[in-house]
Amino acid sequence: MSSIPADITTLELAQALAERLRIAETDWHRLKSNRPARAREQAAAALVFSLKDNPEEARSRFAQAVGWLDKSISAPPCPSHGDRVSGKLKVES
Repeated sequence: MSSIPADITTLELAQALAERLRIAETDWHRLKSNRPARAREQAAAALVFSLKDNPEEARSRFAQAVGWLDKSISAPPCPSHGDRVSGKLKVES
């Protein structure tokens, strides 16, 4: 017997899962290189895009999830720190 209310759609369930697995800004530095967490976040997002009939975005997110798992991708630098050169903030002229 399922404990999921009958009035909740599959898309709503997927969106709730994606929200639950999304890495919050407050946790970004702690989890940015956590491969299982990043893979789960991307896989849940891919499921949402798939259910919204957006196969291109779903494939991209699934590919990112696989990349986290097979270690073919790594965390980008933190966007709040800007571009750094030799430990100093790079300023565009």
